[in-house]
Amino acid sequence: MGRATAQAPQDHSPLGGLWKGKLPVLGGNLDLTISVIPLAGGKYFAALDVPAQKVSRMVTEVTVRGDSVLLYMPAAGSRYAARLDSVRRELNGVWTQAGVKSSVRLLHSPMPSVTGQGTRLAPPYREEEVVFNNPTARLNFAGMLTIPAGPGPFPAVVMVSDLGAQDRDGTMGNYHLMGSLADYLTRRGVAVLRYDDRGVGQSGGSTSTATTAMLVSDVQAALNFLRARLEININRIGVLGHGEGANVALLAAAQPLPPAFVVSLAGYGLPGEQTILQQLVDEQRARKVAPLEIQAAYERKRTMYDIIRQTNPPQALAIVSNMLRQDQPTLEPLAAQAAAAQLLTPWRRYFLAFDPLAELDQVHCPVLLLGGTDDAEAPADLHLAALEKELKSVNHNLTVKRLPGVNHLFQPSKTEWTLMNGEMKPLFSPVAQETIREWLVGLEVKK
Repeated sequence: MGRATAQAPQDHSPLGGLWKGKLPVLGGNLDLTISVIPLAGGKYFAALDVPAQKVSRMVTEVTVRGDSVLLYMPAAGSRYAARLDSVRRELNGVWTQAGVKSSVRLLHSPMPSVTGQGTRLAPPYREEEVVFNNPTARLNFAGMLTIPAGPGPFPAVVMVSDLGAQDRDGTMGNYHLMGSLADYLTRRGVAVLRYDDRGVGQSGGSTSTATTAMLVSDVQAALNFLRARLEININRIGVLGHGEGANVALLAAAQPLPPAFVVSLAGYGLPGEQTILQQLVDEQRARKVAPLEIQAAYERKRTMYDIIRQTNPPQALAIVSNMLRQDQPTLEPLAAQAAAAQLLTPWRRYFLAFDPLAELDQVHCPVLLLGGTDDAEAPADLHLAALEKELKSVNHNLTVKRLPGVNHLFQPSKTEWTLMNGEMKPLFSPVAQETIREWLVGLEVKK
């Protein structure tokens, strides 16, 4: 999905490109980006990114009538009705979600092209579009295998993304977490397989119906795909996961036929319910919400999550819908049911009860745990510390590093970002990249 940005028709439509703005929410604003790509026949492909809420490449339906533009995000139950100002290159309109209406202004910027002259040189390695099968889930996955120059066989990693449906590059706006790290490693002699999550691009299934444990079989299928490749060193195939993907990687390492190593980027160390509640508290503290209001919101959410975990789905749907309407009196019944359904997916019900430490005593391969000191989603003092303590008791080949100034997306401080066309562009932390490379080289030396 992330590679569709090269379509030429975008140059001929005023709607084609990136539309960026801020969505007002209680206590602040959320940065959002909508990518719009004109297709043949007057149609469009569009996707929504809201990094702060870990919304990535959410499918967006586009309807255009003259200068009126309607954007609809079915998965979020959100609509944006706006008027296009072709001269100022901006959209002005009303964003509606869960019955709440907000005025939103989006500004246009050109879509980065991967085929335009001088924008992307052919990399010094081989790129291969691949499809592999997960026989356990009866699903096919589409991905990209990058192989260093030379005969091999090469060490390799399978990359696994964080929460939510993400494409193979881990695309969030102009930032490609997995894509940039894959490029760095492949240039330095490591083959990389990264794939679109369930329900993204040409991959089958649905992320919302797949639990964290079910995603392990996707990783196992990817490992077996690499084991059958002549260019890959069968004894040096590992898994690199980000966030929930790190937990999936560690779960895979606790199973038969484990990977040769695991790299954990900001893996979660607290139980799922505690993780989500802590994120709520930290977010409200950052917005300077009053302590009593934070405590009330915490208790309300904890009650809701306990109901989701311990009540059968039909009853939970009715109770959670009622709670949402009590919290938001203007919320329509159908909108409340839709919002409640999003909280009752099989993935969320499982993740709320998920204990990331439960199977770590079965992980015996080398493990690199990395976390950033500026990670607001999985603070290293809580999550990295919990993983480190548990793994240290059973695994003698453990390396743990805390990276100063690095956030959950493994971006460094903004002072280190790249300046392009007068705009600061996020990048994957160079220190993190080199730490991973050095550790992988160290594994080779130990062998």
